[in-house]
Amino acid sequence: MDEYNLIDITDGEETHSNTRNGETSRSLIDFFITKASMADRLETSTDLATTSDHAIVCAQLRWDEGEGAQVSRKITGWDIDGLKSKEEEEKYKKAKKEWEDKSSKRPVLNEKSSGDKLPREAEWIQRNFVNHLNRCCKKVKVCARSKRWWTAEIAENRKILGSIKRARKRGEASQQ
Repeated sequence: MDEYNLIDITDGEETHSNTRNGETSRSLIDFFITKASMADRLETSTDLATTSDHAIVCAQLRWDEGEGAQVSRKITGWDIDGLKSKEEEEKYKKAKKEWEDKSSKRPVLNEKSSGDKLPREAEWIQRNFVNHLNRCCKKVKVCARSKRWWTAEIAENRKILGSIKRARKRGEASQQ
């Protein structure tokens, strides 16, 4: 929690009370963690309608203070599959050869290598591979709505499934 500047703001105050058969029961959220910078902006609201049996914890966000602003602008990946497409085949071969040439000159580490070589080599690989990808691949911004696992095979299977469902509705196909 310290590393990410988080704080537990659970104060022991009930977030839910219920009266049933004349008896009142009270409960609270056991553990509530937030960024320390937001702790003073949270409040429990009992006025808002919800399907939950607990009150809603509300926060007032101020984007002008920089919280969350960097999320949408950060390059978080590369379109490597796009580089491997038929249209980019030559570019892919060139990029692959460039990396092989550059990395083949590096020493091979094994169990006999000294302990300080591994962190240096890992840092070299990360720095140089990121630079290499930045030069060779289209940069992508991955967000909460991104589906990096979605492939052409999944898209094709979804099209087939959709056409079969439509055919079944028209009575042109059976369950099998």
